[in-house]
Amino acid sequence: MRAMPEPLNVALALAAAGVPVLPLRAGKVPLGNCRSCKGNECGGRPHMKSAGPCRCPAPCHAWAAATTDPHVLTSPAWASAWREAAALAYHPGGAGLTVVDLDNAAAVDWARATLPATRTVPTTRGEHWLYLGAMPSSNAVRPGVDVKSLAQYARWLGPGTGLMAPLPAAVRALLVKEEDTNPAPGGGLVSSLPTRVPWSREVATGCRHTEGYVRTGLDRGLALVRARTESGAGSQAFGVARFLAAQHTQCPGPCGLAAAGEEIVSAAVLVGVPESYARRAVTNGLETAVERAA
Repeated sequence: MRAMPEPLNVALALAAAGVPVLPLRAGKVPLGNCRSCKGNECGGRPHMKSAGPCRCPAPCHAWAAATTDPHVLTSPAWASAWREAAALAYHPGGAGLTVVDLDNAAAVDWARATLPATRTVPTTRGEHWLYLGAMPSSNAVRPGVDVKSLAQYARWLGPGTGLMAPLPAAVRALLVKEEDTNPAPGGGLVSSLPTRVPWSREVATGCRHTEGYVRTGLDRGLALVRARTESGAGSQAFGVARFLAAQHTQCPGPCGLAAAGEEIVSAAVLVGVPESYARRAVTNGLETAVERAA
């Protein structure tokens, strides 16, 4: 009898404890959607933010595919996913939990000075702080801090140590109140974003990079943000802004990063991120790069 892949063994144990799980491929990202669900053509799963009728048996739709059903986890539709799995993830909100993802030492120091002590799990660069209670998810709520709960997954890195505390008001207060992102009557999203001048050499007179170098990197980053049509666009915007700003820490300036940031904000808003949150994520990303270089 062929042995089950190690991530599946752990997944079954977590599922038995009531924790919804899903496989991750290399790069710590979910498996891609199947042909029927690609581009969300199926309408999405019923419990997603954009509720749809999808009943696909495959692990499609990222966090929304997480399950505690052992028959689903060991089904033929999931078999190839487990063979490809490089890691395991779980849906915190589905287990009634919230994960405060602290991405670096500075974020950990902030949490220790600000948040109630709770169960902690070491990560590659920081820590996960786990609280009892679910809430909306939001990325880049401050530099190096994401809140993962109802509409995100978190990578399983072990049970952690310490007693799990109830979800505190201080964590709930980190989220920016979302603006209306319902479709406008004529289609598309409601947005107050005016048309803005894109980044160009004219606003980057002190940049040491060529226009082609900056424009290529920015365009690739914008494409990454626009690809996040289901979730994670705000976090992606934060990451793109941070990466972009890091390329210019040695420039005499100005490099026109504000103009580049506006393009990132616009890309995030186009895929449903509230403008206030997108702007905050991009601003935090630009500032974090500067702080790391200091």
